[in-house]
Amino acid sequence: MGGEGVIRVGVADDQAVVRMGLGALIAREADLKLVGEAADGGQAVALVRRERPDVLLLDIRMPGMDGLEVLRAIAADPSLHGTRIVVVTTFAVDEYVFAALQAGASGFLLKDSAPDELVSAIRVVAAGEALLSPAITRKVIGLFGRHGGERPVDGVDTLTPRERELVAWVATGRSNEEIAKELVISRDTVRTHVSRAMVKLHARDRAQLVVFAMRAGLVLPT
Repeated sequence: MGGEGVIRVGVADDQAVVRMGLGALIAREADLKLVGEAADGGQAVALVRRERPDVLLLDIRMPGMDGLEVLRAIAADPSLHGTRIVVVTTFAVDEYVFAALQAGASGFLLKDSAPDELVSAIRVVAAGEALLSPAITRKVIGLFGRHGGERPVDGVDTLTPRERELVAWVATGRSNEEIAKELVISRDTVRTHVSRAMVKLHARDRAQLVVFAMRAGLVLPT
């Protein structure tokens, strides 16, 4: 993150009033710093290349390059992988959600979320966590199920049975603490197995573990 623990944030949205609101919200927090704004997809990619923000709040529907194209452009450039992207949308779940996860989004937020939720989301994603509520993951799993799952996926055979189990639990949207309570094990044990799975699968964050789990059919009831 930025110097002295400050999280550097970029905002990309075609509505000026949304950018203004998010910018004001970020400015009031001592540990957050707004490093730039973008009004379309092309500007969003340029912003990430120029400022290397820790977190980018990205509208999924914008003129020119849409949010998915922005995600893919950033994912294609290894030098930009330090930026975590949160899709901020008016849609709880639509046809873009799983595609956005596949393209590298770390999570989703609704534009009408409470200010404290937005601020918390930035901090959570900057820390390397996924921002996927159980409600959203249930819907995403349902959407993905209609397109087929349980296909051979590279990396599954590198996981231990316990790691596979924990990856499946991550795909429910639960936190390490919640998983630990469900399995009656320590939070450190959960974190250790999840971290090892991320290393083996070259996953940048927990959102990518969710995508992997869905592709491999490693999902539990949510």
